[in-house]
Amino acid sequence: MGLSHVAYGVYERRLLKHLDPSRMPRHVGAIVDGNRRWAKDARMDLEQGYRAGAAKVDEFLDWCHELGVGTVTFWVLSTDNLQRPEAELTSILDAVEALVGRLADDGRWHVRLIGNLQLLPDDSSARLERAAAASPDTDGIMQVNVCVGYGGRQELTDAMRALLLAEAAKGRSLEEVASTLEVDHIADHLYTKGQPDPDLVIRTSGEQRLSGFLLWQSVHSEFYFSDVLWPAFRRVDLLRAMRSYAARERRFGA
Repeated sequence: MGLSHVAYGVYERRLLKHLDPSRMPRHVGAIVDGNRRWAKDARMDLEQGYRAGAAKVDEFLDWCHELGVGTVTFWVLSTDNLQRPEAELTSILDAVEALVGRLADDGRWHVRLIGNLQLLPDDSSARLERAAAASPDTDGIMQVNVCVGYGGRQELTDAMRALLLAEAAKGRSLEEVASTLEVDHIADHLYTKGQPDPDLVIRTSGEQRLSGFLLWQSVHSEFYFSDVLWPAFRRVDLLRAMRSYAARERRFGA
């Protein structure tokens, strides 16, 4: 083991020692950015970059599980990504399908697909749904959301559509719906219905924007931006994010 590994091990233990378990986030969101740049820097093809990024999800979940996080949400494929060249999109979907299957088979977490799967190729969406349905769903188990075919604007559009259709089925007019509409009515139709909003959102690769990630749910989230490309993200990087989160005074807009 090199000196750098020893030093990082000492640093990790120091960070972990000073983390207050009562100030840990319940729900962590992750925008897993930088797979393509990592592959380019490592002189690998894109498929290897996406596979490395998918493998990092497994490690990240292990770390979050150790820290007592109850819900983790990963954004692995956006609606914008669906416009990428067919060969690249196929590589992404292959990596995502393998990831969802692996997570479902793990047995430690319940996998939930977040997004509009109708935007994906039919065979891919079917495989993803079958895999996620096979994951356990028992009380107290970690919830793992995989955002695929996801866009924040798309989610809000789908939520409003679902709300209007549900109200129309009750025989209510558009005017009646508008006059009684409350914030919670919309929240009840989001992809994440029934789950807590993210306390902490992490984005890798140095980009400092949300790009539409959980637009509604992240209104009171804390954000942490890391320069590290996602496949190179380490446990120490997560602990730094947790330390930053724990040091903040959350005001929730007050």
